[in-house]
Amino acid sequence: MARTAITTTEHLGMQASSLIQLMWLASPALPVGGFSYSECLESAVDKEFVATEKEASCWLMDQLELSLARSDLAVLAQAIPAWHLADNGRIAALNAWVLQTRESSELRAQTEQMGRSLLEWLRNHTTATPSQIQLLADLQPTYPLAFALAAASTQAPLRDCLLAYAFGWAENMVQAAIKSVPLGQSAGQRILSALAAAIPAAVDHALTLQDEQRQAFSPMLAILSAQHEVQYSRLFRS
Repeated sequence: MARTAITTTEHLGMQASSLIQLMWLASPALPVGGFSYSECLESAVDKEFVATEKEASCWLMDQLELSLARSDLAVLAQAIPAWHLADNGRIAALNAWVLQTRESSELRAQTEQMGRSLLEWLRNHTTATPSQIQLLADLQPTYPLAFALAAASTQAPLRDCLLAYAFGWAENMVQAAIKSVPLGQSAGQRILSALAAAIPAAVDHALTLQDEQRQAFSPMLAILSAQHEVQYSRLFRS
């Protein structure tokens, strides 16, 4: 009985540690620069596609379901198990896919910069092994693959890792909406509440996608990103 009690306590401790690590990774305070990107939302505001709370909420909901769930979340669903299995070929292929499907120089620069920053964060922690960090460094790391390594190192369930990634994205995007539309904090919280309610379904969809179903076809985002590069006045890097 004593050993059972200890085992249960140890298990609960591991669960708590994994949860805290995921909260850390999802936090806007993670020093990867996510706060400096609007992912074309600023351009949408400039073009008057987004001017109200309702329009901002609809825009971000569409981005979650039509873009994030089909690309980054789907990549994570496959990359985290690949890190667990030390499937280096699979990791390299997924990283290459992310690089190849970023449709503008801004969007590619974002995933590269955030990937490098998270790599540096990993160098200062004991969660990933030196060989894993070296493999990531050799790949011209993208943010989804770097996040996948960080999340895999927490030993948290796969679905929880994707939920954390999606919520971290949502928090950054809501802050971008508050600054660029602009909106008040209460409006931002209402948008975040709507996104939080939709994230589990988006994650569950991402978990079902196979390689041939994963896609990054978001032509309006690509057009707006290209226009943002020459926008007269900007708060954000994308």
